Amino acid sequence: MSKTNLTFGPVPSRRFGVSLGIDLSPDFKQCNYDCLYCELKAAKTVSKMTKYPSVKELIDAVKNKILSTHTKIDVLTITANGEPTLYPDLKELVTELNKIKGDSKLLILSNGSTIYKQDIQDALMDIDIVKLSLDCISKECFTKLDRADKSIDTDKIVSGMIEFRDKFKKDLILEILFVDTLNNKEKEILFLKEAIAQIKPNRVDIGTIDRPPAYKVNPISFDELEQISHKLEYPYINIAHKNRPEFQEYYSKDSIITLLNRRPLSEHDIQHTFDKESKTNLETLISDKKIEVINNSGVKFYKIC
Repeated sequence: MSKTNLTFGPVPSRRFGVSLGIDLSPDFKQCNYDCLYCELKAAKTVSKMTKYPSVKELIDAVKNKILSTHTKIDVLTITANGEPTLYPDLKELVTELNKIKGDSKLLILSNGSTIYKQDIQDALMDIDIVKLSLDCISKECFTKLDRADKSIDTDKIVSGMIEFRDKFKKDLILEILFVDTLNNKEKEILFLKEAIAQIKPNRVDIGTIDRPPAYKVNPISFDELEQISHKLEYPYINIAHKNRPEFQEYYSKDSIITLLNRRPLSEHDIQHTFDKESKTNLETLISDKKIEVINNSGVKFYKIC
């Protein structure tokens, strides 16, 4: 192991409040995927990290340099220039972070590639929020889009997520990033729908490319994302879109109830689609206890009581 320059930084997050990112691979990209859409520079895939900070370095930096000066950290986010579950001492790091985090939540952002491995599942069990990517189900899609390292058995990823969900009783979020002509095909959407129904995450975040990608690939439109959200037929879907358009309309109380009977709507859905009078109708329905607001892993959803 080589000593590295640690990378930390408190950043605002509309989903989790103030989030402090803890980079487990600060010097260069170490990932077992080479995704076409990655915002990091293209790099050869790896099966393990070869250079990384020690647990002691990380804990000392969080405890002495960060928590002492930034007292309102809502979430400690384990991340990496690459894939954080390749960090060899992940379980020990999670244990030590839990000792010092106080009221902060502990979150990991993973590509989901190693979730079928028992040691990874064990390491994630004591994390408050686990967010896993799942862009593809078919081997064809994995090969073209995520470009997985040969050490990964992509056939085991979904079954690994199902197994993990059965044991993990905290917040599990799936994230899907759609790339035009690849995983937005009808058969891939159907595969994803079936997998999500079996995994049963707390929430599914769907989005598309909004930063310059490593390779020449294209995003899909917000309208297509919205269409896909309905095709997935899962109650808690959050559409993440950097330039989400606003098309505010009027909804009567009856229309709102009909709408929410189909699927709960996120706070972002309401803000971008309900006009002022519709929002007043919504508040009345909440006061009448016909609609309730729930916090689903950091995102507010409106649903029928």
